[in-house]
Amino acid sequence: MPEPSNQLPLLDLAVVAVYILGIVVFGAWFYYKSQTLEGFTVGGRNLPGWAIGLSILATYLSSISFLALPGKSYSGNWNAFVFTLTVPIACWISANYFIPLYRSTLQTTAYEHLEERFGYWARAYCGVALILLQLGRIAVVLYLVSLAMQELLGWDIVAVILILGFLTILYTVVGGIEAVIWTDVVQAIVLLGGGLVCAALLLLRMPGGVEAAISSGWEQNKFSFGGWGFNLALEGFWVVFIFGVVDNLRNFGVDQNFVQRFLAAKSIDEARKSLWLGGLLYVPVSALFFLIGTLLFLYYGALEQTPGGFPDASDKVFPFFIVSELPPGFTGLVIAGVMAAGMSTLDSSINVSATVFVVDFYKRLVNRNAEDAQLLRATRWSSVVFGVVGTLSSLFMIRQKEALDIWWKFSSIFGGAMLGLFLVGIVVRRATSRGAMLGAIAGILVIVWGTTCQDLAENWSWLRFEFHQFMIGPIATVTIVSVAWLDSLVNPASNQPKKMNR
Repeated sequence: MPEPSNQLPLLDLAVVAVYILGIVVFGAWFYYKSQTLEGFTVGGRNLPGWAIGLSILATYLSSISFLALPGKSYSGNWNAFVFTLTVPIACWISANYFIPLYRSTLQTTAYEHLEERFGYWARAYCGVALILLQLGRIAVVLYLVSLAMQELLGWDIVAVILILGFLTILYTVVGGIEAVIWTDVVQAIVLLGGGLVCAALLLLRMPGGVEAAISSGWEQNKFSFGGWGFNLALEGFWVVFIFGVVDNLRNFGVDQNFVQRFLAAKSIDEARKSLWLGGLLYVPVSALFFLIGTLLFLYYGALEQTPGGFPDASDKVFPFFIVSELPPGFTGLVIAGVMAAGMSTLDSSINVSATVFVVDFYKRLVNRNAEDAQLLRATRWSSVVFGVVGTLSSLFMIRQKEALDIWWKFSSIFGGAMLGLFLVGIVVRRATSRGAMLGAIAGILVIVWGTTCQDLAENWSWLRFEFHQFMIGPIATVTIVSVAWLDSLVNPASNQPKKMNR
C-alpha cells in the first residue's frame, strides 16, 4: 500500500488550525460561569439534556474508536459491534436505578454514596481507582491520537502530545465542566461530520456500485456478528455480549465522567434524556464506523490495491484513505475529527480527576471547613497537575512496546471492583461493610487470576484461567456480588457505617 504524503495542503492545515484554536477560545469563554466549585464541577446543575447527551457521545466515542472500529471491520467482521448493541441495556438500568439514586443522594461524586453505604474505605478505594484510571486514559488516548497524527502526516509525536495536552489543559482549567460539555457538543458534530463524509465518498466511488459491493461483502461474511455457540473461551457473539453489558454498565452507571454530567442536568428527566440521547446515538455512529471499515475492505479489494488484505496494517487503512482520497478541505475536517474525539476524552478525564481528588480526599480528609474559593482554587490546580502528569505519562508510553496492553491489565485490576461495589449496594440490601470489603477483595483476586494465569505451563494447567479475557470483568463482578450476598446471610446484624456529614 503506498504511503500517504506528509505534505498537507494549506487549506486542510487552515481547517485544522482554525478548529483547534476555536475550541480553545470557546472553552475559555466559560471562565465566568465557573467561579464557584459547583459551577466548575457540575455547571450550576442547570445544563440542558440534549447538550449533555452530545457530550456523553463525544466522550464515549474516543479517537481510538474513530480509527480502531474501521480497522476491526476491515480486518474481520462486525463481531465487535455486538458490544455496541448492549448499550441500550446499560442505559435502561442506569436510567432506572443509578440516575435516581445519584440525583437524590449525591452532591458531586458517585463515591459519596459508597461511604454512606459501606464506609469511607469504599469511597477511598473507588476514588483512587478512578484517578489512576483517568490518568492512564489521558496517557493512552493522547499517545494514540498523536501516533495517528504521526502516521497520517509525519508530525513529530512528542510535539503533538505536548501541544494537544497543553491546549486541552488550558481550556479545561479555565472553563470547568461547562467548557467540557459545550466543547464536546462541537466535537461530536465535527466527529460525526467527518465520518459521514468518508462513508458518503466511499459509497459514491465504490467500483461496480454499492449494491454489488454489499453483496460481495455479505458473501465474504464481512457483516457477521461472530459465532453463536455459547463458548466462554472464544470471542463469539455471547462473550462480547456479556462483556458489553458489564463494561457499558460500569461506564454509564459508576464512571464519574458520566455521573458528573447527570448531576449537571437541570432535572432528573433531563439527566435521563441525556443518557438516552448519548447512548442511543452511539449505536448508529458506531455502525457508521464499522461500515466505513467494511467499505474500505471492499473498495481497495475491488481496486486490487491491497493484496493479501494487509492484515498487519488494518488500523492504517482508514488514515491512508483520509489523506490520499479526500478532497482538499475535507481531509482537514476529518483530521480535526480525530483530534476532536481525543480532546473530548482528555478534557473529561482531567475535570473528573480533579473533582474526585478535591471532594473525596482534600475536603473530606484535609480541610472539611474549606471555603468555596479555596475548593475552587484547589480544583483548578489539581486539574493542571493531573493534566500535566497524564501528558508526561503519554511521553513515557512512547518507549513501551506494549504500553496499551500493559495499561489495560493495570486498569482492570484497579477498576474491576467499582461496578461490583455499586451493585452490592443496590441489589444486596442487607449487605454489610464487611461483606462488601470481602467481595471487593475476592473480585480483585479474580481479576489478578484472569490477567496473569492465561498462559501457564502445563504442570500449572489446573490454575489456568480458561475463559476468554473479556470474561474477567463479568466474572469478577459476579464474584463481588455473590460474596457480599453470602456474607449478608451469615452476618446480617453487622453494624452499618453512620451517614457522613456533608
